[in-house]
Amino acid sequence: MEILEIVLIALLVLTSIFLTLLILMHKGKGGGMSDMFGGGMSSSLGSSGVAERNLNRFTTLMAIVWGACIILLGLITRFNA
Repeated sequence: MEILEIVLIALLVLTSIFLTLLILMHKGKGGGMSDMFGGGMSSSLGSSGVAERNLNRFTTLMAIVWGACIILLGLITRFNA
């Protein structure tokens, strides 16, 4: 069980980093913090509809894996104690 915990923690760290980066890559909807940090540049980079949909899919996938890691770690901690 200890190896599974180590693998889940490593996966949780990696998915947390990727999820943060994917969220920051999303196109800002205007008027918020995204415009403060280079909103003009992101509007030209994220103009493709296909690219935006794929980014949404990858972000959703990372969020599901991240949530599953947290649930599995919680279950392991609960039943090991």
